[in-house]
Amino acid sequence: MLSEQRHKGRLFVLAGPSGVGKGTLRTRALADVENLTYSISCTTRKPRNGERDGVDYHFVTREEFEEKIAGGLFLEHAVVHGDRYGTLREDIVRELESGRDALLEIDVQGAQQIRSLLPESVLIFILPPSLEVLEERLRRRRTESEEKIDLRLEDAKKEMERAKEYDHVVLNDVLERASEELRRIILHYRKQSRENQ
Repeated sequence: MLSEQRHKGRLFVLAGPSGVGKGTLRTRALADVENLTYSISCTTRKPRNGERDGVDYHFVTREEFEEKIAGGLFLEHAVVHGDRYGTLREDIVRELESGRDALLEIDVQGAQQIRSLLPESVLIFILPPSLEVLEERLRRRRTESEEKIDLRLEDAKKEMERAKEYDHVVLNDVLERASEELRRIILHYRKQSRENQ
């Protein structure tokens, strides 16, 4: 049983405040690290400009989301800024069982649920250089109303206080540096897994 366990993939969870750059770092990691897959979350929010269904998120109705909850299909799910987000259990299980490492980009609530269900997962908190920079990034997106931006900034303050609960904290100040740090974290765990075989 132990040898089978060692050949399973590992789950890497990226979490942090809205607008911190999780999506950009995730895209870089998928390009920089071989045999790493991305688990696409479901959400009830409307697509932002340029987002595609089945690529960035599975965009579903509230009714469809509730049906998935009732069917026990989510590994984790949460209400974030008034919208629902969730990770499909079968997507994660399929990748990990096949021996591939999976990357998940979720909110802080979801990350804590993952930690309790899959304690061997690696939680990585993405930290902004400051709240001012975070606000600037949110405004630059031009996707939210003033009320939504204020809500996201209030949530960000609470979320950043929980960074110490994570296995790693990556400061997203300079994209190249933060991307390289994330790549090194993933490769470190891979090396560790090989050494333990």
